[in-house]
Amino acid sequence: MEKFCAIYFSGTGNTKFCVTKLVKMLDEAAPIVALEDGVSAVGAYENIVLGYSVQFSNIPKIVREFILRNKAMWSGKNVLCVATMGAFSGDGAGCAARLLKRCGASVSGGLHLKMPDSVCDSKLLKRSNTENIQIIRRAEEKIERAALRIKRGKFPRDGLSFFAHLMGLFGQRLWFCNKAKHACDKWKVDKARCVACGNCVRVCPTHNLTLENGVLSPHGNCTMCYRCISLCPQAAITLLGERVVQQYRAENFTDRRE
Repeated sequence: MEKFCAIYFSGTGNTKFCVTKLVKMLDEAAPIVALEDGVSAVGAYENIVLGYSVQFSNIPKIVREFILRNKAMWSGKNVLCVATMGAFSGDGAGCAARLLKRCGASVSGGLHLKMPDSVCDSKLLKRSNTENIQIIRRAEEKIERAALRIKRGKFPRDGLSFFAHLMGLFGQRLWFCNKAKHACDKWKVDKARCVACGNCVRVCPTHNLTLENGVLSPHGNCTMCYRCISLCPQAAITLLGERVVQQYRAENFTDRRE
């Protein structure tokens, strides 16, 4: 069996959970590296699993920048794109696949996995705890089926077709691209609730936040990962919505599956 290396970007844990399960089924010894921790483990591997969450049928800003910034690294690599989503993306895997091909990579496949919605400040797509656990179980079953196929040399092709591209483009991306681009402008903190604990500053993958003299400030580099919002002990931060509806962390649900 081929040796793999995994790189993932995960905001609230969905993608980390999915990529870890898939890669460990393919290669127990495979390194699994968070995207923001660097790429030192990747060089010796030809087969890479790249995982990320989908935002309005597009890849997160931090993932796009990572691919392009490390363009030389992808040449000659075989990449399986794994995209997690709350409902629909069309070509979530295809968005990264097209970039990777421009960087000289060969895209071995695409895998779409529906996971519980992690947009903490919106009621849209919210489910009960029981429903979320069922969603995760279905994702696990799909991962297991995909791993068995990959071991036989048959990679899934989710999101890679021209039809999937049209679905992603006209289904969401054209209508919501500006909303994603200007999300940084909507990031806000309720100063009356904020206790200046610094959790958000520590977990931000783009170093977008600073805390000075008890005042929390954004600096226009938000990647919409929802880490700060999901981990704020006072539920003081919002992005797309006006108030926190549910602080989501994948481990809260995966721990309850048994």
